[in-house]
Amino acid sequence: MIHKDLRSCRLRWLWISFIVLNLDILSKKWVTTHLLLHQSISIIPCVNLYYAHNFGAAFSFLSDQDGWQRWFLSAITSFLLMILLINMYYSQPRSKLHNCAHALLIGGALGNLYDRIHRGFVVDFIDLYMTNWHFATFNIADIAICIGVFLVLLKGVIVPKADKNQKS
Repeated sequence: MIHKDLRSCRLRWLWISFIVLNLDILSKKWVTTHLLLHQSISIIPCVNLYYAHNFGAAFSFLSDQDGWQRWFLSAITSFLLMILLINMYYSQPRSKLHNCAHALLIGGALGNLYDRIHRGFVVDFIDLYMTNWHFATFNIADIAICIGVFLVLLKGVIVPKADKNQKS
């Protein structure tokens, strides 16, 4: 069924995914063009640009494997993308928080999937640190995924309370 009214189409939220994907690709292009691998540039206190390759998943999980993880993680990501798109399509049009969260997750997943398929690894470049302690290096796609997960969790806290108040 084709939606005649764009306001009722849940997939209209994919513009957020498009923005995340493009910001991620452009930022990674800039980093790979202007920095050498493992080069670090201080931006502000506690934040560096640090060019790294991640052959695994979050926090370099599986990065020490011999290459099979590239296709395994790509398959999992593709499967999750299909689930997110289907879930977004069948969501309520008024579920703004839900649809925004899914759009962020889709954009971030596509950014890292593009890297994994195109390069064989994900480009990470944001290094947060405090004195000698460094958090895992990450990218724009990872930020979008984290915000998307936070919004899904937030929805899980807000919506049940709203439902409980309506039943009273």
